[in-house]
Amino acid sequence: MRLILILLALGLWFGAPQAMMAAHAQTAPERIRDLARFQGVRGNSLVGYGLVVGLPGSGDDNLAFTVQSMRSAASALGVQLPPGVNPALKNAAAVMITAELPPFAKPGQKLDVTISALGKAKSLRGGTLLLAPLKGADGETYALAQGNLSVGGFGAEGADGSRIVVNTPTSGRIPGGAMVERGVPSPFETADQLRLDLVSPSFETAQAMANRINIELGRSAARALDSVSVEIEAAGTPTDRVALAARIEALSLSPAPPPARVVVNARTGTVVISGDVRVRPAVVAHGNLTLAVSENWQVSQPAPFARGGETAITPQSDVRAGQAPARMAMFAPGARLSDIVNAVNALGAAPGDLVAILEALKEAGALRAELVVI
Repeated sequence: MRLILILLALGLWFGAPQAMMAAHAQTAPERIRDLARFQGVRGNSLVGYGLVVGLPGSGDDNLAFTVQSMRSAASALGVQLPPGVNPALKNAAAVMITAELPPFAKPGQKLDVTISALGKAKSLRGGTLLLAPLKGADGETYALAQGNLSVGGFGAEGADGSRIVVNTPTSGRIPGGAMVERGVPSPFETADQLRLDLVSPSFETAQAMANRINIELGRSAARALDSVSVEIEAAGTPTDRVALAARIEALSLSPAPPPARVVVNARTGTVVISGDVRVRPAVVAHGNLTLAVSENWQVSQPAPFARGGETAITPQSDVRAGQAPARMAMFAPGARLSDIVNAVNALGAAPGDLVAILEALKEAGALRAELVVI
C-alpha cells in the first residue's frame, strides 16, 4: 500500500482572492415556489384497517384477528355466523391502508391508497379490499377506501417448501381507491396574513425574499420573521389571497449560497462536497503498512536406517512487511477542497482513504465545513 503525504501550502478562506469569493456569493435565480411553501398548504396522512378478500389461498389462514374482522364485516351486512363456526380464511387477509390527503381536498375527490398485509398472508394478488374508513391523527374519518388491488410482486412455492419471491407480493395499490368524505380546514382560507416557510432555513434568503416581494407589490407588505418564515399582509377575499399567492410564487430571486458541507457515506465511500468548502494550511500524512503472513507445513523424515526416528510435521511461518515510497502533492494558495480530492484520486487512493483524510482534517480544525457522515 502507498504512503500518501499531502502538503497543503494554502492561503485559504481568509487569504482567498476577493474575486473568487465574489464569484460564489451569488447563485442562480430560483422561483419562490421552489424555495418556500405557504404555511397551511400541506397534506395529511391517513391510515385505516381493512380486510382483503378473494385471495387464491394465500391469505391469513385462520389468524385470530382476521377471523374477528370477518365476523364483524359479515355482521355489518346482516349475516350472523354461528358461535361455534370458525370460517376458513385462506382467501382473506387483514391489511393496513395508507393514503395522503392533499391540501384543499374536497368531498368526492379520489385518492390513491397503498395496501399492506398485516398478518400471515403470502400474497395479496387478485384480492379486493372491502369498504374501510381512513382516519387522520385526530381519529376522524376523512375518506373511504375500496377496490381491486394492483400488486406488482408475486411468489411461487414448491411441495418441498422451497419458495421464490419477486418484489413484494404482500403490498399493493388501488389507484383512485379512496373517496374523500370531508376536507381539512386550512388557515390559508381565513388568515389575514400569508406566511411562507423556507425549505432551507437562511436569514439571508428570508430577508431577500421579503425585499423581493415588497418591490413587486410596491409597498412594505412582507417582513422576515426569522430564518424560516416570511409574513405577508393578505387582507381581502379568498380570491384576492389566491391571486396574491400565485403572484408571489412566480417571483424569482437569488437565494443565499448553501452552507459549506461535506457529506460522506462511510459504507460506500461516496463523498459529496459543496462549492464553498475551504481548507486551512495543514499537513496530512496518510499511509498503510502492508503485512503478509504465510504459513507452510514441512514434513521431516528420519535418516535412512535410523533407529527410533519418527516422521514429524513442523510449521514454518513467513512474515513480510512492505511500504511504498512517499508521494507528495502541492497546492497553490487559494485551492479548494475539490483540488485536494482530484489530487488524492490522482495518487490512486481508495475512497476509504479520502474519507479518513477528510475526518482527520475536520478534527484538526483545518476543514472549514460541516462534515456529515451517513
